[in-house]
Amino acid sequence: MMEQDPLSQLRDIHLPQPGGFWPPAPGWWILLAIGIALTVLAFVYLRRKHRRNRWLGPARKELQELAQNPSTDNQWFADLNQLLKRSARIRYPERVPESLSGEPWIQFLLETSPKDRVASRPVVETMVNSAWQPIPGCKPEDAIAFARVWLGGQKC
Repeated sequence: MMEQDPLSQLRDIHLPQPGGFWPPAPGWWILLAIGIALTVLAFVYLRRKHRRNRWLGPARKELQELAQNPSTDNQWFADLNQLLKRSARIRYPERVPESLSGEPWIQFLLETSPKDRVASRPVVETMVNSAWQPIPGCKPEDAIAFARVWLGGQKC
């Protein structure tokens, strides 16, 4: 016989200890992996964009130098066209813009211009033709204004 009650020997229900900070639950690991992946993708995207636009700073600096010394001689307009062709060669290598001249070059500049293509046509025509005409017909201010607009819209 059992004089003792076996149920009296049981202890009361006790709660488990709360979990610690480490190791995190699987959901936190997944969230961390997604965060790292998004950070790496953003870094790669911004770095590629920066590398694609590396040419733009020197081109704008050279344009500023031309704008500081405007001239109505052929060489000044030839230098401006050279600057635009170098920039176009870097930005649009598949279209081979350095081989264009005359009407195809004018058409290329208008196609790749970010705005006011119709209004810009007379300025572009006189700017391109001023590089070889004995008396340039374009005002340097108009040519610089178009070049700034054209370079300004070239961001990738």
